[in-house]
Amino acid sequence: MIGCARKVSRLFDPQSGRTVILPLDHGVGEGMLPGIENIPGLLAMIRDFSVQGVVLNKGPLRTCLSEVPPGLQVVGQLSGGTRHAVPPYARSLVCSTHEAVRLGADMVAVQVNMANDLEDRMLADLGLACDDAHNLGVPILAIIQPKGDRIVNEMDPSLICHCIRLGAELGADLVGVPYSGDAKSFSRTCEAVSPPVLITGGPSRPDFPSFLAMVGQALAAGASGTCVGRNVLQQGDPREALARLVEAVHGEQAAQAPGSGEATPPI
Repeated sequence: MIGCARKVSRLFDPQSGRTVILPLDHGVGEGMLPGIENIPGLLAMIRDFSVQGVVLNKGPLRTCLSEVPPGLQVVGQLSGGTRHAVPPYARSLVCSTHEAVRLGADMVAVQVNMANDLEDRMLADLGLACDDAHNLGVPILAIIQPKGDRIVNEMDPSLICHCIRLGAELGADLVGVPYSGDAKSFSRTCEAVSPPVLITGGPSRPDFPSFLAMVGQALAAGASGTCVGRNVLQQGDPREALARLVEAVHGEQAAQAPGSGEATPPI
């Protein structure tokens, strides 16, 4: 497991100790999602900023790996499910850890939606994926959120804390969850588990300043970074939005990476 720890450390900026991961895996679930259609163009844009990782499905991992900046960590998404499914929160393994690594992934990710009638299958997928990943010395990111017909409030602090603990208990090296808004319970849970906790974004919010404020609150409460895509890439000016997110996570000096003055292909 020392090898996994070393690989996880590469995902964090040495100055801020935090990470910015951009998920570009929405095509499976959402189809032609505005702002995230052109993956090569987005990878070109990312070169200009202090972003540490991207999440890709196996198709773009195979066809677009050469476009990924060398210093960027590539996370292979193992889970998949569309918004047209019944229920729409169902997720299944659609890629193996071996395939993701063979295609060039540095680590892998699995999605789990808990507190529903398909929870047992998704938990089994996470457990098996953790075993496969660690057998190969590959870190795994568990992206977990409450989702189901019986849930009254998906941001219930007790549910979000359970998501964090769940990922840690099942062996994930990093855990991604929504921020509940309750700093006390979130902070206590982050301190109680060993994996770094990242904030996931969910559907795009029209009010970007409030989104950035939420990110700042989560970081102050113990989050180690972000794993958000739509709330950045679906803004009117995604470059400006990404710059502001990077500044919120890493500080003003890291808003743009060295050499950011170079032109990039249009998105």
